[in-house]
Amino acid sequence: MPVSLEDARAWMRLGAVEEDAAIERLIAAATNICEAFIGQWLIIREGSEVVPLRGAAARLVVVPVVGVDAVARIAAGGDEAPLEADDYRVAIVDGAASITVTGASVGTQLRIAYRAGLAADAAGVPEAIRHGILRMVQHLYEARDGSGEAPPAMVAALWQPWRRMTIGGAR
Repeated sequence: MPVSLEDARAWMRLGAVEEDAAIERLIAAATNICEAFIGQWLIIREGSEVVPLRGAAARLVVVPVVGVDAVARIAAGGDEAPLEADDYRVAIVDGAASITVTGASVGTQLRIAYRAGLAADAAGVPEAIRHGILRMVQHLYEARDGSGEAPPAMVAALWQPWRRMTIGGAR
């Protein structure tokens, strides 16, 4: 997580530890909200995606991709066959990954194993993003009784510089 339990407890000025499990869940929820808002993973982790092959190329949805580890072709019947490194080319531009396959066939899908994220660890996550997560945790904590208030506008302002948007689902 990009924000520790200790950071969240200190920000909210909480002394008791009986709510630590709930606060950890709020940190996870706030992190998920942040990643959905900015359209990027925060800390580098492994992932796998099944994507359609359009022509001879496929694009991953997740960003920022830092590496593609394996590619497998999925035939119409569901059979999966790993591709050799010589059978595909990977291009990563501004965190977006495109995979071009030689000998592509219509209707084929690819399973792509990759690594993606903005930072190697929590210390590498930009401070404004971390601060926005702390403020979102505080908002979620205070709204747990159903206050129904919108999150503070400051949260969006802190995350906005890292927001990546798509048009029609394409990056």
